[in-house]
Amino acid sequence: MGIELRRVTADDWEAWRPVRLRALADAPDAFGSTLQDWVDAPEHRWRTRLSIPGALDLLAVDTDADGPGAVVGMASGVPPTDPDGPAELISMWVDPAARGRGIARALIDAIATWAAASGATELELSVLPDNAVARRAYEHVGFSARDEPGDPLPDGRTEVLMRRTVAT
Repeated sequence: MGIELRRVTADDWEAWRPVRLRALADAPDAFGSTLQDWVDAPEHRWRTRLSIPGALDLLAVDTDADGPGAVVGMASGVPPTDPDGPAELISMWVDPAARGRGIARALIDAIATWAAASGATELELSVLPDNAVARRAYEHVGFSARDEPGDPLPDGRTEVLMRRTVAT
């Protein structure tokens, strides 16, 4: 499977929208947002999501597909909120039919390269505490769980924070 990573901007919101909706439908408990939060979102909300200052938003496109290529994954990198803080990996998703083919690694590596070029020394993400598959996948590419708790969840648990260093 040939994969091309494409950077998207607010002007590409119509390409991002169906992928984000598929991700939210496929993994409703894996994101801070829900399908219901986004399914009827107006154009300006999609454009705003893709306009985070300094962020990198990527789509993974299967270049072996017939036609224009099927989008099989996505991820975003958000710059640190303070100069010494980590960059953040958000909105990470790979289509279940395309998993196990290195797409997640390609997306994460691209975000890590971007983070390092942006001056960050670490990349951070949040994952649900019971999402063992995602945690193992992140560990496989160099992330490790932090001792500090992540954001609180509605059921009283907290997200697990994971970090990895990035080459500078």
